[in-house]
Amino acid sequence: MRIEKIELRHIKMELVSPFTTSMGTEYDEEHIIVRLDGEGITGWGESVAEGTPFYSYETVTTAWHILQDFLIPSILGKNISSVDEAIELYAKVRGHMMAKAGLEAALWDLFAKSKNISLSKMLGGTRDKIDVGVSIGIQPSIAELIKKVEVYSICTSAEKRISQYSFTS
Repeated sequence: MRIEKIELRHIKMELVSPFTTSMGTEYDEEHIIVRLDGEGITGWGESVAEGTPFYSYETVTTAWHILQDFLIPSILGKNISSVDEAIELYAKVRGHMMAKAGLEAALWDLFAKSKNISLSKMLGGTRDKIDVGVSIGIQPSIAELIKKVEVYSICTSAEKRISQYSFTS
């Protein structure tokens, strides 16, 4: 598969509600979306590095730099037969796992689509559906915590899918 084009998009999404942990309160999420085009097919990935270095040494800025200046040039314009082959092409880049994960996710998606199979099947999955959970963070009181858990319990029993984020314009 010839890797013809790779596009990075810096996104910042406002959270539906503030998310508090022992490290502070977050009001938005900031990540990099990776679009990878090859032979008429588009693969998508996401680098989950955050805007600040409080969780990890990787940030959106450092991930963007590693992607743009090292990872992307190592595969762009090349014919690649597998994700493992792509990984080998940038193996000399140490660390930066979130930057690499964004590109690798787009590669996995691209190769799955090229074989006309689900990403789950491409990765060796055997289930059609999986249950998901939600992290609700620290609440101001036990009563508020119970209230949130009850709300999410009602939602999950009906749908089994909860989204923590909403897109804003």
